[in-house]
Amino acid sequence: MPSAGIVPRRAVQLAALLAMMIAFTAQLVGALLPVIPLFIAASVVNLGLDLVLQHKQPGLLAVLGRIRFDVTVRQLLRDMLILVGLLHIDGINPLEEQAPLTITLLLFYGTHFVCQAVAVLVRRTRSLPFVTRNIDASALRLCDAPPRILSRQTGRRLLRFSVPTTTGMMITAITTDAFWGGVGLTVSLALSAGGTLYLGTWLLPKKRVAGEKQALEWLDNWLAAYRPTVGMYFSGGSSSAYQANMWLSTLAALDGNPIIVLRERFMVQKIEATDVPIVCIPKVANLMRLEHSTLKVLLHPANSGKTSQILRIPSIKHAFTNHGESDKLSSCNPYAKAYDEVWVAGPAARDRYQLADIGIEDKDVIEVGRPQLAPIRPYAGPPAGRLTTVLYAPTWEGWDGNPGNTSVILAGENIVRELLADENVRLLYKPHPMTGSVDPRAGAANARIQAMITEANGRRSGARPGPEAAAELARRDEALAALTTTAFRKSADELERMRLQGTPEEGRAAAVEAAITAWEKAYWNSFPEWEHQIITAARPGIFSCFNQADVLISDVSSVVSDYLTSEKPYAVANTSGMSEDDFRANFPTVRAATILTPAADEVAGLLHAVRNTEKDTLAAERAELKEHLLGPSDPPSSVRFNQAALDLCAKADERRVRMESRLSGIPGQRSQEDVDASETAEHTGNDASDATAAV
Repeated sequence: MPSAGIVPRRAVQLAALLAMMIAFTAQLVGALLPVIPLFIAASVVNLGLDLVLQHKQPGLLAVLGRIRFDVTVRQLLRDMLILVGLLHIDGINPLEEQAPLTITLLLFYGTHFVCQAVAVLVRRTRSLPFVTRNIDASALRLCDAPPRILSRQTGRRLLRFSVPTTTGMMITAITTDAFWGGVGLTVSLALSAGGTLYLGTWLLPKKRVAGEKQALEWLDNWLAAYRPTVGMYFSGGSSSAYQANMWLSTLAALDGNPIIVLRERFMVQKIEATDVPIVCIPKVANLMRLEHSTLKVLLHPANSGKTSQILRIPSIKHAFTNHGESDKLSSCNPYAKAYDEVWVAGPAARDRYQLADIGIEDKDVIEVGRPQLAPIRPYAGPPAGRLTTVLYAPTWEGWDGNPGNTSVILAGENIVRELLADENVRLLYKPHPMTGSVDPRAGAANARIQAMITEANGRRSGARPGPEAAAELARRDEALAALTTTAFRKSADELERMRLQGTPEEGRAAAVEAAITAWEKAYWNSFPEWEHQIITAARPGIFSCFNQADVLISDVSSVVSDYLTSEKPYAVANTSGMSEDDFRANFPTVRAATILTPAADEVAGLLHAVRNTEKDTLAAERAELKEHLLGPSDPPSSVRFNQAALDLCAKADERRVRMESRLSGIPGQRSQEDVDASETAEHTGNDASDATAAV
């Protein structure tokens, strides 16, 4: 059953299409009869409607483009109907008055198409083979982008530049004086021709950025100067950026010179504030240039189709860190065999890989803990006040459709209903950002849950923070935005953003961390303690929610493993269809949890145990399970993670020495340039073999 928001949106779209068709029909009828008031009204409404839809319903107009009724065709048809209408109006001489109008109109369209051609050339010259951030790329002669209306917004440009034409023609229809139509056409022609000439200045040497060859040489020189040692490689969709963002602080703290390597251009802006240099290299051929850099280790927080491409570089060692650990099969993907090492939090993940029997050798599994969990505060006992804060953070439905992946569909509403029934509960609801992306039922249930929480808030009342709390949050928001967001013009393209996002100021990372902490404090202080919260934005983060909560309710996911570092009580929903014993046996992370059935009848008992220490019989098991999942606290996870990176860098160095010795026949007698040339030839041979195998 379609959701409530879809039906009105479709109705609006159908109404807009119908209105446009009526406007065209009315314009045609008004032009042929002629009925001047109808003709003028229809012409103006028709153009105005298209202008509005360009802003409000671009998707609808894209559909019209697919049936060959794009903006150029629509505007040309409107102008032709206007000319037909003027032919039928008494007092306008077709030969002496309308012919010049027609010629000028043709010139206008001619300049429009020339402008389109120039725009294509400009866009091509402003496309580098890579994108950077946190790097001074001024040597590439980066400059501001041309106005979007000239370089990218073809439809809006044509419609806006046509406004003077339509206005002048309508005045001519009223006065039968072709002078006004000529004025309107002249203004439109001047705008189009002037815009084309202005856009063309971006093709002149002064505004042309470096060519592809120059740019790649610059990249090689930058890599040689920066000498990266360890990096993070990431590829994925826009909604998966959180998988990389969770590792930023850990990467920045490593010894050596870290770097982030991306593959999708849009992902450059999805990475959160960091001082680590970012290089996005979309093409495989250019990516292979990393083989001749000093880069020794790449960390992989996720698998993707493009991961196999970087794995072909033999001079770099690769470690799979994942973006969280859980008992789900995705945490034991057979693809992990492709990496040199698999870094896990603790013994539980090591055991998980061995039980999965997917070919991962135990010697290649390295326990490093979870260094990013440091901000999570430890358990401080039962709730001190009247209210018990419950964090319900379900995961998403996953790609395989397993009903046990998310509790939202089968149990979510029951869980929330039980929690809202307790007047001493404050609920924080933070669904996974991908909820509903695969199964529409999850999206619909998520919407109903949010509606339930909103309704429950309407039944509550109490003291609210004063206006100073909101003012403080606004101030902290501005301060954080100033540190984490670069203000771009609407017309800015990726090259202009590269120029603006050059080398970050010294100490910015520490300032960002302090600003986030201050923002989170202001955020929680801006709400009354009795009010339930729906948290769907990226900030506040899940760790901040952990620190607010007295108890967590979630699914089998990495959220549970991370939350256990606090040793607070938690519950896991069992929507898998298994018995509780089988559920605990199959998913070790729930060993110290209260298990909730889809009916959520156990919620009341969970809350009673959270509020009364003597009823909390799972405290000792949580402490034991924490070490089993996340490893020991001494040495700290950050130390173990850094040491693992140093050890893998040493292995990369050893491999390079062996290769140099093997290729030269006499250790130390062959230059690095010769080694690089030989490795390139070897790599080319591998490419040819792969191509033959593919055929």
